[in-house]
Amino acid sequence: MKRWKRIFVIVIDSLGVGAMEDAAAYGDTGTDTLGHIAASVKALRIPNLQRLGMANLHELAGVSPVEKPKGYYMKLKEASTGKDTMTGHWEMMGLHITRPFRTFTETGFPKELIDELSKRTGRTIIGNKSASGTEILEELAEEEIATGHMIVYTSADSVLQICGNEETFGLEELYRCCEIAREITMRDEWKVGRVIARPYTGKKKGEFKRTSNRHDYALKPYGRTALNVLKDAGLDVISVGKIFDIFDGEGLTESNKSKSSVYGMEQTIEIAGRDFNGLCYVNLVDFDALWGHRRNVEGYAKELEKFDEKLGTLLGMLQEDDLLVITADHGNDPTHTGTDHTREKVPFLAYSPSMEGAGALPEEESFAVVGATIADNFGLEMPEGTIGHSVLGKLR
Repeated sequence: MKRWKRIFVIVIDSLGVGAMEDAAAYGDTGTDTLGHIAASVKALRIPNLQRLGMANLHELAGVSPVEKPKGYYMKLKEASTGKDTMTGHWEMMGLHITRPFRTFTETGFPKELIDELSKRTGRTIIGNKSASGTEILEELAEEEIATGHMIVYTSADSVLQICGNEETFGLEELYRCCEIAREITMRDEWKVGRVIARPYTGKKKGEFKRTSNRHDYALKPYGRTALNVLKDAGLDVISVGKIFDIFDGEGLTESNKSKSSVYGMEQTIEIAGRDFNGLCYVNLVDFDALWGHRRNVEGYAKELEKFDEKLGTLLGMLQEDDLLVITADHGNDPTHTGTDHTREKVPFLAYSPSMEGAGALPEEESFAVVGATIADNFGLEMPEGTIGHSVLGKLR
């Protein structure tokens, strides 16, 4: 018999809570996303996270632990190799990643990759750096239109993106080039999570607009996950934000794209007002994309406060047979050097109005306790070959 009818898992993208023991191997010694944010701002106001036990879990300057936290809390270590979004989420749902997806945020793509892509597409490549989609168009779209060159760029995540003007480059040509890029980036040393076609319109600076004809060439999870098990059992598996892209739609019954993390919480609140049976799985990416990678401590802190306000609304809507889990997929310490993710432990906060207990739980060795606990709640077995174990019995 299931304990909870609805489970909400909210991933605050990049909210690490201290360096992993192997962080030095990633150049991330001493990182602590949440701790350093709290220590760097005048005051961090997160009363709802505080009541759930976040400051009991992790010492936070200016945020006191509470005498009687409402939730259970613990830290999760990452068992997989890597520190990217896809690795974190796939592990959360049971997969053990031993070869990390590549990111090229700091350096751009290697010359060998660019040369092969140029040769096979017949296009001279411009860009080849980490940039926002709007900025790269302002900088290089006029050149692409005039010369037929091809804009290739990356971002904070494990992606290769190609821009193409719908009139001069053409959608079919853009998709052809992306298919070639996807084939090339299947090699282990260049393997990225997604290749993205980024079509746009306009003829000069100030007029360029990206269109809805974007197409993602994503990797599917290499094996079945907790999401597949839930869906196969006839349960609802509702995603909000980047979850669809991260899993290439696998195991989902409904997907909701988000235009911001605040909007993602508003979507989650709307879903909480519905009657469903299963999982609502949420990724809030702005913490990572807008603030962590840009090393903007103040922006990150304000985003946390906006989240906490929406969290208060969601908490007020939870029913006796609901479970809320708040976690993260990696770190991205905005006080650290560079612009890359950071190898950190992540929080696990669990709350239900029906819980009689609360407090600290022992640190776990894998993010996969999340998926295993969800499956266990619905009386389901995790797929063969997955990792992780359930902590359902500890959430009393």
